[in-house]
Amino acid sequence: AFPEAHWSALTPTAPLRRWRLIDLGAGSTLMTSPLRIDERVLHHLTGTPHLDEQLIGFVQPETVINDLAPSHHEIAGDIAAAWRRTPTQEALPVAQLYGVEAGKCAIAAAACEMLGLQLYSMPAQVIPTTPHELDSLMRLWEREAVLSPAALLLDCEALDRQDAARAAAVARFIEEVRGLLFITGRERREVRRRPTLSFEIRRPRTREQHTLWHRALGPAAPALTHQVARLVAQFDLGAPAIHSVCAQALGGTSDPPDRLGERLWEACRSQARPRLGHLARRIEPVAAWDDLVLPVVQRRTLREIAAHVRQRAKVYGTWGFAAKSARGLGISVLFAGPSGTGKTMAAEVLAGELRLDLYHIDLSQVVSKYIGETEKNLGRIFDAAEESGAILLFDEADALFGKRSEVKDSHDRYANIEVSYLLQRMEAYHGLAILTTNMKQALDTAFLRRIRFLVQFPFPDAAARAGIWRRIFPPETPTEGLDVQKLARLNVAGGNIRNIALNAAFLAAEAGEPVRMAHILQAARTEYAKLEKSLTGTEIEGWL
Repeated sequence: AFPEAHWSALTPTAPLRRWRLIDLGAGSTLMTSPLRIDERVLHHLTGTPHLDEQLIGFVQPETVINDLAPSHHEIAGDIAAAWRRTPTQEALPVAQLYGVEAGKCAIAAAACEMLGLQLYSMPAQVIPTTPHELDSLMRLWEREAVLSPAALLLDCEALDRQDAARAAAVARFIEEVRGLLFITGRERREVRRRPTLSFEIRRPRTREQHTLWHRALGPAAPALTHQVARLVAQFDLGAPAIHSVCAQALGGTSDPPDRLGERLWEACRSQARPRLGHLARRIEPVAAWDDLVLPVVQRRTLREIAAHVRQRAKVYGTWGFAAKSARGLGISVLFAGPSGTGKTMAAEVLAGELRLDLYHIDLSQVVSKYIGETEKNLGRIFDAAEESGAILLFDEADALFGKRSEVKDSHDRYANIEVSYLLQRMEAYHGLAILTTNMKQALDTAFLRRIRFLVQFPFPDAAARAGIWRRIFPPETPTEGLDVQKLARLNVAGGNIRNIALNAAFLAAEAGEPVRMAHILQAARTEYAKLEKSLTGTEIEGWL
């Protein structure tokens, strides 16, 4: 027996049972209950490294990326130094890493490596909400942190703030769990009862990204200098993403530099593709310049927009324009014109030309009746898209960007704040933001002053409509006897012409015939009925 043995050693709060060093077996009384050593403790005593099976499903080990950006490596060093300096009797500060950069886990892993620790991560949404289960998880982790030894990264990126019970459990876990703890998220959290080290994690600087690319590419880097410059100019990636891209694109291939550069570009698009959920829909571009029927001035402006996106890094960085002013560096465009005049198609053409993703923003999901929620939704969109520089298409933007009202109540004031917030984000956005409107007059002058390009999409005249009809049917579509001059009399926009042509193709296919004027006439009647219009005799004279 141990000296000074006492039954209090077996109480639930005593170290033997609190830390689960022993398990109490089934028995009618404490005297008859068998005691056995916990399996995790046994593995530790026998020198067998083994994560507690009870923690599997909650935590997972993280690996170290040795090639961090210097600015991120410095933050890791600051955290490690602060923890080393903390006196034994004092509570260890929580290291909070926040911001949109995805490399927060890599920074935490680097700090742990400096301290000789293993880093484990746990998504905040798996934290139990019942007090008993939460207490059990905290004790299991605290024991594991001592036995391993290890630090924990609590990932709050996907935490639903509307889930009050989960949020309360997470807050309690952060305040009460012992040991070395990282918290990651987009925004800084308030921690009340523990000292905190807070670091906003920004993406690596341009020069750092160049260095990271060259290191990750290894021997292939010298032949890819031009391609790397293009990648850094377009994609704003951190070290983990750059390593993933290189692993995906290189893959043991011996492609020439140009081909390898294309593979790297596509891998970057895939890696940086924003996760926008219900807020946006990705459009796969199919339209090309030849599909656009627009006046010369508008086509020239679209070419200029593409040039601004391609040369953004050179003009702002190499040529020093960014140093002159930090405002207005985003490329914001307004497409104005009636419905169906080619605004969305023009956005597709730009996306295809620039080989960038195009996202259609569903404004019905963005605008919220709850004060402050619209800005949060807009922030999520711009933050998620920043890495890729994707093209953002805010369709029918009048709903959000209309004339700012005079402030009569709190809702008017917050509506104006939403517009101001949007303008700020557009000016700072790394990519191209396109707004479309059917009513340019609904937009106020202050808004228009901060738009870099305004492209007016006119309702097509007869000559333009004839041009659209010439292009509307794919080469594979069998046609017979179509007269584009007669078809151009239909006084409708390009979007309606597409609907008519598509419906006519289905009618002809069903009849087993090539597309003829008769099929287009029937399809035109259907489209006009949808528009609550009637075909005039002048429009269809001489068709049949």
